[in-house]
Amino acid sequence: MNAPLHLGIRAHDFGQLPLPQLLSKLQQYQFQHIQFAVRKSFPSSVPRFGALSPGTAAYYRQAFERAGIHIAVLGCYVNITHSEVDQREQALTDFGVHLRLARDFGASLVGTETGSVGQGYTEANFTEEAFLRAVDSVRRMVIEAEQFGVTVGIEAGLNHPLYTAKLTRRLLELIPSPNLQIILDCANLMRPENAERPADVIEEALELLGDRIAVIHLKDFRLEDGQIRIVPAGQGELPFAPILHYMKYQRPHLHGILESTSEPHIADSVQMLNQLYDRL
Repeated sequence: MNAPLHLGIRAHDFGQLPLPQLLSKLQQYQFQHIQFAVRKSFPSSVPRFGALSPGTAAYYRQAFERAGIHIAVLGCYVNITHSEVDQREQALTDFGVHLRLARDFGASLVGTETGSVGQGYTEANFTEEAFLRAVDSVRRMVIEAEQFGVTVGIEAGLNHPLYTAKLTRRLLELIPSPNLQIILDCANLMRPENAERPADVIEEALELLGDRIAVIHLKDFRLEDGQIRIVPAGQGELPFAPILHYMKYQRPHLHGILESTSEPHIADSVQMLNQLYDRL
């Protein structure tokens, strides 16, 4: 008997709801795990990252556990490659707070992307200098993660210093620690120049990253007017069959997390993914 598809969602894709309402939504769609960025979902609980405490973590962990929901990824959205040293150091400090409290949240993986050397899109992100700055930050994060017995999850991002599977593989080779794992989002690997061959991009990513993939984000993309536009899973051009085949036969029970998929699109995306998974 094959393992079922384990689907979750980023909690903040429901917006900023009162906790009982968020729990009800998660149960309505039968999600059993989430990616939880507490400051995005409940900013009043976290006026600043330094305000996070073991009490904050225990409060949310207990609430989710009572509802039968596990925090698969503790999300920490910080810019670890910012060109300003002070801002980069603050980002690393904030990420460190999440590493220290991850076990209190009931999570073993703390995730982020690599950010940007500036504000928003800049071609400076595609330089060797930007990549090596990201490597330096990730190395420091992993050293700290090893001290707490938790794992850093790094995600390649569209137009970020880490934006291809090959660069992600290089990151893993430069930091060969088991406490560094990958959050794979195949839609984030799409660019205008490779958008016509998404199956090749997916195949390369699965081959290069293999068992270092800890979580898979599930969203879609369209190429519109020469630009990549992110859309809910099943509404774009990404072929999900090879991703789900990998999850079903090569990495059974691997967590899949819907991203950039909000109501009213969640039900359709969940149905599409489950039906395709069952047919494989």
